[in-house]
Amino acid sequence: MANLPKGSKKLLNAWAFYDWANSVYTLTIASSIFPIFYSALFLSEIKTVDAFGFTFKSTALITFVTAFTFLVVAFTSPILSGIADYVGNKKYFMKFFCYVGGLGCIGLYWFSLDHIYLSILFYFMGLIGYWGSLVFYNSYLPDIAFPEQQDRVSAKGFSLGYFGSVILLIVNLAMVMSQDDGAAKMEMMRYSFITVGVWWILFSQYSFYYLPKGTSSGHRVTKAVVLNGLRELQQVWKQLKNNLQLRRYLHAFFVFSMAVQTIMLVAVYFGEEEIAWGSDDAKTMGLIISILVIQIVAVIGAVLTSRASAKFGNINTLIFINFIWMGLCFYAYFMQSPIQFYIAASCVGFVMGGIQSLGRSTYSKFLPETEDTTSYFSFYDVAEKIGIVIGMGIFASIDQLTGSMRNAILFLFIFFLIGIILLFRVPRKQLD
Repeated sequence: MANLPKGSKKLLNAWAFYDWANSVYTLTIASSIFPIFYSALFLSEIKTVDAFGFTFKSTALITFVTAFTFLVVAFTSPILSGIADYVGNKKYFMKFFCYVGGLGCIGLYWFSLDHIYLSILFYFMGLIGYWGSLVFYNSYLPDIAFPEQQDRVSAKGFSLGYFGSVILLIVNLAMVMSQDDGAAKMEMMRYSFITVGVWWILFSQYSFYYLPKGTSSGHRVTKAVVLNGLRELQQVWKQLKNNLQLRRYLHAFFVFSMAVQTIMLVAVYFGEEEIAWGSDDAKTMGLIISILVIQIVAVIGAVLTSRASAKFGNINTLIFINFIWMGLCFYAYFMQSPIQFYIAASCVGFVMGGIQSLGRSTYSKFLPETEDTTSYFSFYDVAEKIGIVIGMGIFASIDQLTGSMRNAILFLFIFFLIGIILLFRVPRKQLD
């Protein structure tokens, strides 16, 4: 382990490089290859699975499991981050979640409907490993970078994560498309899960070598320490009563983010089930191309949204973007062909990058004068995760009850409408 001074170029690069290591999970497992693989496990006539004493529609089951995982992350992350800060060893926790996630990805090689509980456990490990490690990764930023460096190094991490994940996805796509037989393609998908786990664990070692362990306090972890993170969230909740602008913005953010995150997490499952691709090869290629389009357009969308907010104001820009999302819900309900899906993917990418970057920066601008920004952002993250849980739960329930993801995606229109109404109620004079 190297001891590098705060702000040093090598230390900043090592921190940003973890994005290169872990972003392959979000692109290959969460967004592209795994959803295609999971859907291919089911016969076209039978898309149900028995688990936990119920018969689930295939897409509803994976959505419920995803929602449960985010619920676990939402309640454990503030507790774990509080403990890590107290004992002064963030790296231990970050490593733990990294290895859990990486091994979960490798374990997906053995994912099968015959061993559904073990399979779901591996999926759960990958998801909680990614989001769990991200809590500690993000909390490192003020420790390793000075305020004037943080925006630049954060953007560098995003760029590294984008390029690294796209490189591995292209390799995985080549592996899958190199096979002619359907069974051989499925086997290549299984191998792609192993490449993600190995990539994640292997490249993270560079970050772990240079990132500081933290200052050990030598104190025992007591009940008070365990509950400290939750108490900090409670304090933020109380302080919101005196900040009308921030409180109203959080209400709006919670509602529209709930819908945005849900759409992002189910998009490939929707495309696989509801779009007439014509053949399995066309479906695989089409869905992965759609994901790449979303990734590229999201970067452009984030830049253009930033410029729009500078000219028209944050809240006005967010209202406009929510109107676009609302229209996309209607469009998705009626789309049938691959070209229509590509158009939707391009639009989703454009507003996805914009609403994510602007949502967080608007929250940051609304914060009161305080040195305890960590607690406020912890509150923000927990609110976002709980929103995902509710959004995914509602989506899965409608999908399960009606047998159609189209009905579920159309229902999300309501959340964007409510989000727009709530955004209009946010006082503007302090920001716009």
